[in-house]
Amino acid sequence: MTNLTDALHIPDTQSERDERHLPIQRVGIKDLSYPLQLNVAGVVQSTAAQWDLDVALPAEKKGTHMSRFIAWLDALDEPLDAHSLRRRHAQMLDKLGASEGRIEARFSFFLRKRAPVSGLPSLLDYQARWIAETRGGITSVFAEVGVPVKTLCPCSKEISDYGAHNQRSRVTIRVEMLQPIEWHELVRFAEDQASSELWPMLKRVDEKWVTERAYENPKFVEDLVRDVALALNRDQRIGRYRAEVENFESIHNHSAYALIER
Repeated sequence: MTNLTDALHIPDTQSERDERHLPIQRVGIKDLSYPLQLNVAGVVQSTAAQWDLDVALPAEKKGTHMSRFIAWLDALDEPLDAHSLRRRHAQMLDKLGASEGRIEARFSFFLRKRAPVSGLPSLLDYQARWIAETRGGITSVFAEVGVPVKTLCPCSKEISDYGAHNQRSRVTIRVEMLQPIEWHELVRFAEDQASSELWPMLKRVDEKWVTERAYENPKFVEDLVRDVALALNRDQRIGRYRAEVENFESIHNHSAYALIER
């Protein structure tokens, strides 16, 4: 059967040969907002993601078929995890006739948390992303999560007669998925190492607990990033990783920052 483009004799300029002899490492679409489903702690959540999709273009090809990226996205009909993303990524490359390419999706998800003393439930949002990339015949899948936490300064606690300054911090963890890891597990790598984790809704008894928990567990930005990295090192499901911590300082007009990569 002849498709409509062929029937109307519309030329395919993008499929023409290019004589400039320059390959393009990445060509595609960027910052496209499109739905995404993912499994979080056993529950399927629907969210909107910002997608970047691209492929490598050989020197002899004039262009890629941008509409096929959208067609690939529109065909996503299942929650994405590391396994399905790897499989879908291969389908995208096949659809575009490419041997190398990259997918990145940036989105938020929610975990229901119970306050530490009162047990009141509420939802906390986390920023995350999926990355799948094929280069040189090797496909890698990464998951990244940004986790808000609380840190308390050990120096301030040591030198002050009473109290210590503390701040909200952000731990960003990007891991290469050698085996499946759940989103709530990635979150715990950060929350377990912080001076205290955060909750959206706290009663006074909870606020007292959080304040005292942080005071008993002071950490510099260097302490936190090292403790997160040590926890990642112990998990055999993780290959390469990047752990970042940013403290939004309460006594300075700048942030403190630390990063460890493997």
